[in-house]
Amino acid sequence: MAVFRTIVVIFPLLICLATPSSAFIEGLYCGKENCYDVLGVTRDASKGEIGKAYRTLARRFHPDKYKGEDGSEKFQEIANAYEILKDEDERRDYDYMLDNPEEYYSHYYRYYRRRVAPKVDVRIVIAVTISVISAIQYFSWWSRYKSAIDYLASSPKYRIRALDQARKEGLFDTGKRKGKKSKEELKEEEDKIVRSIIEENADIKGGYRKPRILDILWFQLLLSPYYIVQYIIWYLRWVWKFNILGKEYGLEEKHHIIRKFLGLSQTQFEGMDEFEKKDMLARELWISENFKEYKMEKEEEMKAKLAESSRHKSYRRYMKKNGVGRMYFDD
Repeated sequence: MAVFRTIVVIFPLLICLATPSSAFIEGLYCGKENCYDVLGVTRDASKGEIGKAYRTLARRFHPDKYKGEDGSEKFQEIANAYEILKDEDERRDYDYMLDNPEEYYSHYYRYYRRRVAPKVDVRIVIAVTISVISAIQYFSWWSRYKSAIDYLASSPKYRIRALDQARKEGLFDTGKRKGKKSKEELKEEEDKIVRSIIEENADIKGGYRKPRILDILWFQLLLSPYYIVQYIIWYLRWVWKFNILGKEYGLEEKHHIIRKFLGLSQTQFEGMDEFEKKDMLARELWISENFKEYKMEKEEEMKAKLAESSRHKSYRRYMKKNGVGRMYFDD
C-alpha cells in the first residue's frame, strides 16, 4: 500500500514535469515564436488586418529585396504565420493552445489531425463510395439475371416451350423473307425470340430475379425512413391482430415465421423450391415445436448422408490419423 501511495503522489508530478509550462511548442505552428508577434498584430486583429500586415512584411523581407543573412528564414517564418492565422479553423486551434498550454498532447492531436487528414470533403467521399457500391450491385444483379436467362434459353425443356409459343404467335419469318436470310441470321433471330419469350414468362425468384433500380443501395438509403415507418405499422398490426385479438395466421404470416425459423432472407426464401414450401406448410412448421422436430429430422438425414459419403469417410480417417488428438515426436 505504501508503494501504491508513493506512485499516486509521484505520477502527477512526473506528468507536470514532462509537460512544458510555455504555451509555445517546438515543431507546432510557429514554434517558440508567437504567430501574432511575427506578423506584428494583436489577437483581436481581423482577417483583413492580418493580410495587410503579411503583405507589408513580405515585401520588406522578400529574398529578392532583403539582403540580410536571415532574409530567407524570416520570409518563411512570416509566410508560415500568415498561413496559420488566415485559416479560421487553424487560428481557432492556435488560440486554444495559447489559452490552454497545459493540454500538451491535445495540441499535437489538433495540429497533426488537420495536416494528415485529406482535404477532400467527407460528404463527397461518402457519396462516391455509395455510388460505386450501387453501380457494382446493379451490374452484378444484371449479370446474374442474364446468366439465368442464358441457362433457361439453352435448356431444351424451356427452349421447346418458347419455340412453340413463338410459332403460335407467328413471330418467325416465313416465305420469301426467310429464304433470303443465312443460317446464322436465322439462328440469331431464333435466339432473340426465345430469350424475349422466356424473359416475359419466366418467374425467376431469389438472387437471380430481374434487378430493380429501387434495390440498389442509394435508393435503399433514401427510402429508409419510409421502410422504417412501414415496418413499425406492420409490427403494430401483427401485435394487434395475432397477439391481442388472437386471429389465425394467413399464408403470408406463416411463410414469414417459417423463414425466420430457417434464418433465411426474403430473397433466399423466394428461391426455394415451391414443393418444399408446400411441405413445410403441410407440416405446420410455423409452430415452434413442429419446427424443432423438423430440424432434428434434417440433422439426422444429414448425418446419414455423411455416414454413407465416401468423401466424408476419407475425411474422418484423415482426421483420426492426422487430427488434433495425434501425438508428434518429431525433432
